[in-house]
Amino acid sequence: MDARADADADSVCPECGGRVRESETETVCEDCGLVAAEDAVERGPEWRSLEGDTDRRRTGAPLTESRHDRGLSTEIGYGTGSEVSGTRQRQLVRMRRQHNRARVDSKAERNKLYAYTEIRRLVSVMSLPTSVRDQSCSLFSSAQSEELLCGRSLEGFAAAVVYATCRTQSIARTMDEVVDVARAERSELKAAYDALNRELGLPVGPVSPTEYLPRYASDLDVDTDVERQAREYAVVLVESGRMGGKNPSGVAAACLYKAATEAGVDVKQTEAAELADVSRMTIGSTVGDLDDLA
Repeated sequence: MDARADADADSVCPECGGRVRESETETVCEDCGLVAAEDAVERGPEWRSLEGDTDRRRTGAPLTESRHDRGLSTEIGYGTGSEVSGTRQRQLVRMRRQHNRARVDSKAERNKLYAYTEIRRLVSVMSLPTSVRDQSCSLFSSAQSEELLCGRSLEGFAAAVVYATCRTQSIARTMDEVVDVARAERSELKAAYDALNRELGLPVGPVSPTEYLPRYASDLDVDTDVERQAREYAVVLVESGRMGGKNPSGVAAACLYKAATEAGVDVKQTEAAELADVSRMTIGSTVGDLDDLA
């Protein structure tokens, strides 16, 4: 009897005594429109499809190729707070250590975890897009499956897959630029990159000097008109067949130097050479080729 009385009281508007009805997440009075109660919590699954899944019901973050376990594992955080006792904190430290060990069940997984961490660091330091990060991790996984890591350093392979991905995506980054921020020597990177290119058949081609122009123009602080003229010079060199054996980054720097000189911008030949990590003779030789084609 009491339960029935409570139910009747719940179906009456507390303001005007009118009849209330439930509408989706709200309980609304039909007479005065008062919202008597609200329950906006969605307790069902999230209906969103990621990565082409046929079942759209999901929970948690999307899967990612930049984690050795694709982001399926959990982590024990460090925000214990001041209210946690010292004994409890030491227990959490032990639990965290054991949990991290349980996430890696083989040496191959441990190598992949370390390499993926280094790849994410390189991509972040070089300000590369997330697509480079994910593709680099996938490329490292393919190299590990083909047993290309034997006798080669993980740091060298991490740097090599980032450099290879930049080449396949036509992102202008030289090998020296990757070596400068990597934890590997140039010889380690080159050995790993040669193995990747030889065994996996990477779809890499020569990098156009025009890919370097926006970044070099920003570093030299020249106007867009100078960059546009340098781009025309680079296209002329490529179409004339004078690019054979030349460093694309050096050609880009030489084109910018010539365009800046003609525009009256104070850009020294030494600055252009240091920017592209080439000699002054390379800059002068390319400028001479442009003068011959004029």
